Amino acid sequence: MLLKTVAETLELHLLAGPAKLDSPVSGVYVGDLLSLVMADARAGNVWVTHQGHQNIVAVASLLNLSGIIIAGGSNIRKEAVAHAATENIPLFASSLSVFELAGRLFAMGLRT
Repeated sequence: MLLKTVAETLELHLLAGPAKLDSPVSGVYVGDLLSLVMADARAGNVWVTHQGHQNIVAVASLLNLSGIIIAGGSNIRKEAVAHAATENIPLFASSLSVFELAGRLFAMGLRT
């Protein structure tokens, strides 16, 4: 499934990284603890988190994640958006809770 399909289906708000919307999504990782994300997320995953600081972009870049979804209307720092734009990492915002996003992604056929 392509990232743009995920974004359209979930009505995500794109903040950065439009050039990579045609990237394939191989699965989903849900979590906020950066060390666990680095240990368990896989390349091609879309990451759902509450975190809104620039370190999430560094982790996504390091792991070659397909994108980041910031859930629950969490505060997203300007530095994170700027870093995502520089690294060309698709960064999305959603007012949906992490639980709701995980359930909808699962219903779309995406797994860990």
